[in-house]
Amino acid sequence: MTRPRLVTGARLRYDEVREEHLLLVPEGVVRLNPTAAEVLELCDGERSLEDIVGALSARYDGADLLDDVRGLLDAMSQKGLVIDAAA
Repeated sequence: MTRPRLVTGARLRYDEVREEHLLLVPEGVVRLNPTAAEVLELCDGERSLEDIVGALSARYDGADLLDDVRGLLDAMSQKGLVIDAAA
């Protein structure tokens, strides 16, 4: 995946009442941990995977996050929630 983005119709939201991050899709709701929400917020179809990892790494003091981000995006892609905008 080179330029990930959420599938059409998907939206990220924060539920103030339940204090949790959600990915709203036409078929339902996916509960996200805060880290997954941060990754998906950067998946706009313009940023490359490397750009996303770089932005997150800067937030977390240079941590090597490539494998974690790639794993999350692969899992979300398999569920049909994230697609490659470059494809």
